[in-house]
Amino acid sequence: MPSLDDVLDAEVARCGFTGVIRVDRAGTTELARAYGFADRAHEIANTVDTPFATASGTKGFTALAVMALVERGTLELSTTARSVLGDDLPLIADDVTVEHLLAHRSGIGDYLDEGVAGNHITDYVLRVPVHELETTEQYLAVLDGHPTAFAADARFAYCNGGYVVLALIAERAAAVGFHDLVRTLVWEPAGLADTAFLRSDELPGRAARHYLGRDGLRTNVLHLPVLGSGDGGAYTTAADLHALWAALFAGRILPLERVAQMTRPRSDWPEEHERYGLGLHLHETGESVWLEGYDAGVSMLSHHDPVSGDTWTVLSNWSDGAWPIVSLLNRALVG
Repeated sequence: MPSLDDVLDAEVARCGFTGVIRVDRAGTTELARAYGFADRAHEIANTVDTPFATASGTKGFTALAVMALVERGTLELSTTARSVLGDDLPLIADDVTVEHLLAHRSGIGDYLDEGVAGNHITDYVLRVPVHELETTEQYLAVLDGHPTAFAADARFAYCNGGYVVLALIAERAAAVGFHDLVRTLVWEPAGLADTAFLRSDELPGRAARHYLGRDGLRTNVLHLPVLGSGDGGAYTTAADLHALWAALFAGRILPLERVAQMTRPRSDWPEEHERYGLGLHLHETGESVWLEGYDAGVSMLSHHDPVSGDTWTVLSNWSDGAWPIVSLLNRALVG
């Protein structure tokens, strides 16, 4: 029977994967490999320590920061968005709470609706110039004007805008900028030395550039906010994601009672064959959890089984690069 290494190498060659794959099982790193270029134009190779964008994987960081504020008493899960937003974003219903937003059950209109028919992942969808989205407060320009889609808690609907609203609530309630909150409440307690919000127009040399397709030099720099917020934009490494899961389930970021709140299923998501908690994707029947991100130039998934402690992560720097490898690892390691 072929080894996991051999199967992965064959699939990488078939699908043109570029990025990093890491598998940790039984307390050891079984596999850590990098493929392709971090910078195609200059033929700079990806390494296992290359930081990649996470797209919606950032939502997990946001949820952890918000839950840390709940633990400190700065917010409550029952805190309404309106009580913090004041007169801003008047179309958000008065009964929408932090918990509704975390669970994608708020019903608010989405500034970046992934369910719009005909939209392709590489379309230009932002309605303001991307350089105007640098601070969370600046996102008010794109968050405003979207009518309520359904009553709060009526059902589940994945909502990017809800997580930017959470970032806005967090920084207003704590009187600390959102990026600093995530760093001090999540990344530092977890020991994540290579995770940060990076500007897309001044990426450091170690960070991967992110490409729209399997081939070519066109990057996503005009597609996404120049500096991310609650719904996306953090960069990280495979090693840092492994450290995140270890810290989370050891109670070093939040008390384990709060972790249990986040991993309790709030919704079934049958279209994706999964469930959803608070900022975390959940297996449809089992205990495993994951972070997942997909956007122009970005595809990633980091999966953790809290029972076995096993973790595997796929980070790719082109739009659909991760998914063939994710499918393979799901079949091989999850079943």
